[in-house]
Amino acid sequence: MKQQTIKKVVLVFLLIPMMIFSQEFQGKAYYQTKTNVDLKLEDSHMSEEQMAMMQEMLKKQFEKSFILSFNKEASIYKEEEQLDKPQSGNSGIKVMMIGGSSPNEKFYKNTKNETYAREQNLFGKQFLIKDKLKSFDWKLENETKMIGKYLCFKATAKREVTSMEFSSVGDNKDSSEEMKEEKKEQIITAWYTSDIPVNHGPEIYWGLPGLIMELNVDKTQYVCNKIVLNTKDKIEIIEPKKGKEITQEKFNELMEKKMKEMQLNRGRQGKKDGNSFSIQIGG
Repeated sequence: MKQQTIKKVVLVFLLIPMMIFSQEFQGKAYYQTKTNVDLKLEDSHMSEEQMAMMQEMLKKQFEKSFILSFNKEASIYKEEEQLDKPQSGNSGIKVMMIGGSSPNEKFYKNTKNETYAREQNLFGKQFLIKDKLKSFDWKLENETKMIGKYLCFKATAKREVTSMEFSSVGDNKDSSEEMKEEKKEQIITAWYTSDIPVNHGPEIYWGLPGLIMELNVDKTQYVCNKIVLNTKDKIEIIEPKKGKEITQEKFNELMEKKMKEMQLNRGRQGKKDGNSFSIQIGG
């Protein structure tokens, strides 16, 4: 009896640190993102110099740094503040991203409750998108690789997405407006590490048995280049509250409506604007 009692006491003392670790485990993951954009403008009156400038401007639009702050149950993902922001210049070319993130927007996920809240700005109006997290049907692969000091495992998933592209091409004499909507199957490749036992990842991605360190979604790549774990100061992960509350479905409908309105307005003014180009990458 005494031996059994001693074993129980030892087991309790072994479990206490694990329970504390589970309750207090926290960290920050720093991601760099980039997207390859194939720029094709048929019958464009742009010069080669303007085309090269457009390509560079689009490239900079997609090269951003983000911070994912997390604990065992929740995370918040937001763009890292940059002191030097690229200037678009005065080239006569207009580049406008619709539905993209801004430095003040936050993406909160609670993987325990499987809910999320996302601050999103649409044409100057602030929205708060609140909805259920969508699960990914992850397939755990046998491949591994090192990302920094972490051993990472490969996982893949597929999903159907609707991509909307709004474009305007032309000059003062000839301009055209077009918006395309296309449904396609999207391939997602993730690399996660079980050394960091949370099921978080950048943006909407989650659900793997470890932190997602690298992610490839079509032509967009997310790469984690820095990890900070268990800092002395508690990391605050607070669900966003700002903006008009709306579901993801309703927000998507509103964004599509606004894009069609913009297409119509630009069609009326297109001959005054000169060369312009707008692109939307869905996901």
